[in-house]
Amino acid sequence: MQFSEPPRRHPPESIVPMINVVFLLLIFFLMTAQIAPPDPIEVTPPSATQKLDPTEGEFTLYLGAEGDLAFGEARGEEAALAALQAAKEAYCADGGCSDTVPPPPLILRADANVPGATLAALMPRLAQAGFAEIQLVTVSQ
Repeated sequence: MQFSEPPRRHPPESIVPMINVVFLLLIFFLMTAQIAPPDPIEVTPPSATQKLDPTEGEFTLYLGAEGDLAFGEARGEEAALAALQAAKEAYCADGGCSDTVPPPPLILRADANVPGATLAALMPRLAQAGFAEIQLVTVSQ
């Protein structure tokens, strides 16, 4: 008795190469993405003839339209300034600044609707905190 050989099945397509491509794309997007926390206070920067938009620095202070301050997780004028001072002292204690090397500039993200008097009253307090250079973020017209 002779039996015919059963027909050979074709092996199913392997999905391993597709999985590899998906993981490579995932790694690519994770490596190139900049994941940043949202701003603590919504601010609309003032306009200027020359755009001065420094990147986020070591110290970024937010000043809202109503004059409210935020630094990191601290909200309110006294809490934000105290947290800013503590962050600067910790930065300097770790060797980030010395007598010859000043601390990094303070980046001030102020709302365009902040009264000038509020901003002017804040400047001496920031100077007392030890920030000799303050960069105001603006947008070009």
